[in-house]
Amino acid sequence: METDRTSDTTGLTETEVEALHEVELGVEWLHRAHGTLLAFHHNTGHAMEHLAAAEALLRESGHDDIADDVRDRYLPRGVVDGDRWSYDLVESFQHGFMDDVTAFAERTRREVADGQSHVAERRQEHEWKARAEE
Repeated sequence: METDRTSDTTGLTETEVEALHEVELGVEWLHRAHGTLLAFHHNTGHAMEHLAAAEALLRESGHDDIADDVRDRYLPRGVVDGDRWSYDLVESFQHGFMDDVTAFAERTRREVADGQSHVAERRQEHEWKARAEE
């Protein structure tokens, strides 16, 4: 929901502002975690590409048994619990916990601050601008 940057936050208590800020920080840290999870997914993909290249080179150099292990044991294997691939972890995180917490944050903003986001920062901006005008 778009809100006016200069919206008044004076109707909120300090505790409400602090609570909203903590919820927003929680969501922001989840976005960081998501980025880390994407990096894990991409790094895992690159590692698997190297193993696929190693399989071909091992086979080319006559090490078929080792190449077969790469092909049969490691390339098709998931990274968690032997069956879950990294993309599955990313999707589970995105469409499970992250979506749930994001919806919770939106509900909190709607019910506590009429949908306004970044109320702590808006209040700080207002205070600093007022102080500069004194």
